[in-house]
Amino acid sequence: MDPEQAPRNAYPVCSDEIDLVELFQNLWQQKLLIMAITVVVTAVAAAYAFLSTPVYETKAGVLPPQLSDIAGYNLGGKEDALKRFTVNDVYAVFKTNLMSVSLKRTFFHDTSLPVLATDQGAKEQKRLWVRFSEILKVKAPDKKNRPDLYEVMVEYKSPEIAAEWVNLYINMAAEKTRHDMYENVRAEILAKTQVIERQIDALRITAQKRREDRIVRLRDALVVAEAINLDSPSVITSSDGDLSPFVDGNLMYMRGAKAIRAELAVLEKRENDDPFISELRDLENQLDFLGKIDVNPDDVSVFTLDSRAEVPETPVKPKRVIILALGMILGGMLGVLAALVRSMLVRRSSARSV
Repeated sequence: MDPEQAPRNAYPVCSDEIDLVELFQNLWQQKLLIMAITVVVTAVAAAYAFLSTPVYETKAGVLPPQLSDIAGYNLGGKEDALKRFTVNDVYAVFKTNLMSVSLKRTFFHDTSLPVLATDQGAKEQKRLWVRFSEILKVKAPDKKNRPDLYEVMVEYKSPEIAAEWVNLYINMAAEKTRHDMYENVRAEILAKTQVIERQIDALRITAQKRREDRIVRLRDALVVAEAINLDSPSVITSSDGDLSPFVDGNLMYMRGAKAIRAELAVLEKRENDDPFISELRDLENQLDFLGKIDVNPDDVSVFTLDSRAEVPETPVKPKRVIILALGMILGGMLGVLAALVRSMLVRRSSARSV
């Protein structure tokens, strides 16, 4: 017989080939096992989903302040050449405080630690700190499109406490920033004040030395005037109209001894040169103005609240629908796997008995 004309059944079927019809029949015969495993796994997932403590999430967004909000920090900036703080300057300090570990630790010890210690049933601060670091987070959600927007987010089992912590933390960062900015402004004012005070001291010292120098010159001129018996001033003339030699120069003696003695008496009795320092009054006005600058924290704001943290109504964890769906899928897969294993074991047992 030609091998090509041999019937198909003359060749044995490979034992490794899978008969889908037979596989489906075996699974159908064990549908109760598959359903039982699926129900059990789904029930476990449902128990986890409905018995787990729900976790609520709330957050608040902050943005840079308006220019009018920081006007209190620039009260003397234009008049007295103080540093003018920009919106970015103030918001940079606020962001630094908002994201600082030190502020977060302060908030943890002052506000969150008593609550967490009670809820977690633990007193080891290190573990509670790690837990708190997962609860409260600060981030910039959209650095590309809104780089100035920062969010403070809290995930906790109590929705009221979650909202309270977000708002308290932002207020704490704002208060710290207002204090820092107040110190910055005071430092600027103090630096400018010290500069002006040094200028005033230098002017007074210079005026005193000039008065002393004037007295020395007048005394020399008086000696000359008395030596030549010139009591009254001579007629002072100058071809070029310059009278400085007669007032302050070598010809001062020509004013006469009487006038020189009168001026000497006035200069020697003078105790205060301030009225004769032309720049002094302007500097004193600046000093007085700087002393009256006072930044009122109620008149400034270091951020703009984009969205306030509200008490959430729906928990974010556990996601019950997703957990139930995954439980059903996993249960079905485990059921099918168990049915296949059972079918394989039955087949092997039957083959051995034959």
